[in-house]
Amino acid sequence: MQQITSVELKQWEAAGHDYRLIDIREQWEREQFNIGGAHIPMGDLISRLGEIPKDQDVVLYCEKGIRSTITIQRLEGYGYNNLFNLSGGMKAWREAGL
Repeated sequence: MQQITSVELKQWEAAGHDYRLIDIREQWEREQFNIGGAHIPMGDLISRLGEIPKDQDVVLYCEKGIRSTITIQRLEGYGYNNLFNLSGGMKAWREAGL
């Protein structure tokens, strides 16, 4: 599984890297703090596979990186090999002061 840190993601953003960002947390979590991207809760991802490209880097994030790790493992079974886990999730993002 591919991992990306908060700092690396900010570098992608600054460099204009073409990627898709997906927040897989629940709505109430997203309302408290988010870094943008599409919102597809973990429980809805399988029914919304058409919204997740296979031809572009995709970064999934959650609060600590655990749910996104599990989700990526599931999605790999559907043929995805372009997924990145935001290591440490929103917790690491906030701790990095980004």
